[in-house]
Amino acid sequence: MMRAVCVDVPGGPENLLLRTVPRPQPKCGEVLIKVHATALNRADLLQRRGLYPPPPGESDIIGLEVAGTVDTLGPGLKGGWGRDDRVMALLSGGGYAEYVSVPEELLMPVPPNLTLCQAAAIPEAWLTAFQLLVFIAQVKEGEVVLAHAGASGVGTAAVQLVRLLGAVPVVTAGSPEKLKMALSLGAAAGFNYKEESFAQGVHDFTAGKGADVILDCIGGCNWEHNVSSLATDGRWVLYGTMGGRAVEGELLGKLLSKRGHLLCSLLRSRSLQYKADLVKAFSQRVLPCFSDQHSSLRPVIDSTFNLEDITEAHRHMEANKNTGKIVINLIPPN
Repeated sequence: MMRAVCVDVPGGPENLLLRTVPRPQPKCGEVLIKVHATALNRADLLQRRGLYPPPPGESDIIGLEVAGTVDTLGPGLKGGWGRDDRVMALLSGGGYAEYVSVPEELLMPVPPNLTLCQAAAIPEAWLTAFQLLVFIAQVKEGEVVLAHAGASGVGTAAVQLVRLLGAVPVVTAGSPEKLKMALSLGAAAGFNYKEESFAQGVHDFTAGKGADVILDCIGGCNWEHNVSSLATDGRWVLYGTMGGRAVEGELLGKLLSKRGHLLCSLLRSRSLQYKADLVKAFSQRVLPCFSDQHSSLRPVIDSTFNLEDITEAHRHMEANKNTGKIVINLIPPN
């Protein structure tokens, strides 16, 4: 048996229940991880409210990423993992629990200079950002990339990855403190969307050219400013709709006039093969840079909570108070 966070009735954070449930058993090609830490994602809040169910056949326990140690090896493994190896993993569900079983293709070794608490902040945010930049937008050296929510988990990862790719990151955020964080990570410019027009800011920064790529988790309410910010032939990558799903006005006409590309992507619903290819590419191209002093990539952690305080952690995220990731420790760090 194990402890896990369950949701019997969709609703607010108070509906998160900590209880004892059966421990999963690793299937063929899977590894059972003893979870030391997990981390929150916006998708967790949607799932708790009943708006983002797990893919068919996946755990209905919330949680899209973990870090921990290998507990049990399932049959048919090919990767050479060993018991007690420090690992982190991308999940389709099941992270808010003491154990989770994961296909070995979705495992990554934890960089030796990172704690398991830090590692828990990497898989979902960094793989999402890497996917959007490399697989979807195909960012090129020297391009300007506008990342909305530049102080979020994905945003802080995107800023660093854009720099790693030789491109130029600019961001939006909702407070001076969040902008300061993004700038400290390498953002070339930042715009407080509550106090100024980010479209005008991008226009000024690029001398009227616009952003070559926009990473957009906001959606509806920003569409006019996004199209205005977009360079001719630019790529607008939509991966969330925190600002609404409905669009009113001449979106298609204005996008067409710029020959803009609207690209949409989700990660959780992707096939195992796609995720395996993503993890492999990330592991080869990015993971070594967390240990490289010259690259100095780092996961940004806003705060940590114990599993017993998961309700407060969700409230903290819903209040948009976090800069970087919110990590849940299941085993107290040393």
